[in-house]
Order: sequence, then structure tokens, then C-alpha cells
Amino acid sequence: MARIIGIAQAFPPHDYPQEVLTAALERLWDGSGVDAAAIRRIHRHTTVERRHLALPLEQYRAGVPFGRTNDVWIEAADELGTRAVSEALKNAGVKPAQVDLIVFVTVTGLATPSIDARVTNHLGLPRGVRRVPLFGLGCVAGASGLARSAELLSASPRGVAVLLSVELCSLTFQAGDRSMANIVATGLFGDGAAAVVLAGKERPGRGPVVVASRSIFYPDTEEVMGWRVSELGFQLVLSPRIPELIREHLRADVDAFLAEHGLRREDIREWMVHTGGPKVFTAIEESLELPADALDATREVLRSRGNLSSASVLVVMNDVLQRRRPEEGSWGMMLALGPGFCSEMVLIRW
Repeated sequence: MARIIGIAQAFPPHDYPQEVLTAALERLWDGSGVDAAAIRRIHRHTTVERRHLALPLEQYRAGVPFGRTNDVWIEAADELGTRAVSEALKNAGVKPAQVDLIVFVTVTGLATPSIDARVTNHLGLPRGVRRVPLFGLGCVAGASGLARSAELLSASPRGVAVLLSVELCSLTFQAGDRSMANIVATGLFGDGAAAVVLAGKERPGRGPVVVASRSIFYPDTEEVMGWRVSELGFQLVLSPRIPELIREHLRADVDAFLAEHGLRREDIREWMVHTGGPKVFTAIEESLELPADALDATREVLRSRGNLSSASVLVVMNDVLQRRRPEEGSWGMMLALGPGFCSEMVLIRW
């Protein structure tokens, strides 16, 4: 459908070891009734070792109004998004004036005009650029955004599209929420951005091809993952049912998708999976009967960056393209899960 000709990532400068973040949360919640040993245990089980934050650690505190936090989100997302897109275009050898379409995905902040408009101004994208901002798909949006960008390019086979994901998960932190979901989130999620440049099938360029995609929606699962939105901001909804749903559905969905293209799971050389966490990894590995090293790239991103929501799977793809260099003609699968509850599969060939 389209070819991936450039990719880049960008992170805030505030980079902390997990133990520093854990200790800070213990101090913040000291005397609140939350067991410090439980915080340490849950954070350790995430396997995350480092994360980037949009703000210096000491600025995360109780009582910051949502409006003020969202202003910080807009400023940081603008800077990170511009940096990621600029670097991705440079890597692709594409000038800003050549971009026909920009797709922007996020679930961690609100802006109208959306961040893609600000990036368009900063980089000088054409006046006629088509803008497609998407909010609410959550962690699945990196894969979904890649699929939708490729599909839209089918109408412009000589065109260029940019996909941008910016997720500043730390800015959704609510100090008054001491639920298990929030304790897990404080040890799992990080901040970052990723951008991908795609070229239509008739445009010259080198890079892996987006062959096909498949979206799967699981009815009546709205309570599994998402936000509860109030004057305080975004409160995380994260159900322990996620591994159960993966085991129940994923194998049949993946097998049916691959079979349409004459493939089996064994034909996939690179699995680029969203960094959902160890329990999600185990459920995916067991469901798809993957080799022990199949999710190494995903595990490394989780370890060094945390879960970056929609940006995660794009950062995993960047790692695969930069470090693993799959053989020409080999197959890859991008796989992500998100609110709805839903999944997105993207079939890629090098």
C-alpha cells in the first residue's frame, strides 16, 4: 500500500531511573494508606528501568488543575512533535514542502488547533497539506495511524504522508488516585514521540512496504481500558481482563489475517508489538506460540523507555529498522491493542 522511507523518535530531556521515580512516589504517598512495599513490588514487576518525563520530577505534585497541566502538554507536545517530524523527514530525504498528508495521534492531551497544525507552521508544510488528527484510540493508535496513513496514500500513489505520535503519559498523573490501576501506571508509562514518513507506491524510495492491515473490535469491552475524564483530568481505566481477552481472541484473529495473504505465524520474522507490560507479553507469546526471542525489541523499549502508549510500537519499529536490519523479502507484523477494546495488525515486508 505504501513504503516506510523515514522514521525518528524524540524524548524529553528529563530521564530518570525507575528506582528514583519509585522513591518519589513513596514520599508523595507517605501516610496516605498506600503500602510502600506494594509500590516497590509493582514497579519492579513492570521490568521498566528508565523513563523520560515531560517535566522535572519535582514538578509532579498534587493539586495542579487540568487546564494548567494541559497547557504544559501542548507546549511539550509541540516541541517533541516538531523535532520528531523534522528528523524523520531528514532521514527520508524529503523536504517539508513535499508532504501531502499529516496524521497525528495522541490520547494524553487536548489541543485545538491540534498539534499537527503547530508542527505544520514550524516546519513549513504546504498550505494544501491534509491534516488528520486522531484522539482516543490510545495505545493502538501507533499501529492504526500507520495503517490509516498507508490507506490514505492509496489515493495519492506519488504522495508523501507523515504519521506523528506524541504521548506525555506522565502529565495525566493524579496524585489523589491511589487505585491499583494508577499504581501500575506510575511504574509503567513514560513520555515520548515518534514520526514515520511514508511514500505512495508510485513514488521512488527504499524501505519496508505496508502490505495490509486489519482492525478488530471486541464488542462490549468499553470498561477494559480508557479514561474517566473529570475536572481533574484523565483518570486511567485499566482492567486485569486484558491478558484474558488476548488469550481468548488473538490467535484466531492473527491466523485469519495472515491466511488471507498465504502466510502463517512461522513466516513472520519480526514481531513489533506494543509495550503493554510483562503480563500482556506473556499472553501474546502463549497465544501466538512465539519463539522465546520474538519480543526482544519490544522488551528492550519497555525496559529503557517504559510504555509510551501509541508511540511505543513506532519506537519498537525504529529499533528494528536501526539495529536488527531484517533481510530483504522477510515479513514483519506490527501488533497493538487499545481502548474499545480493539487490536490492530499491520503486515509489513522488507
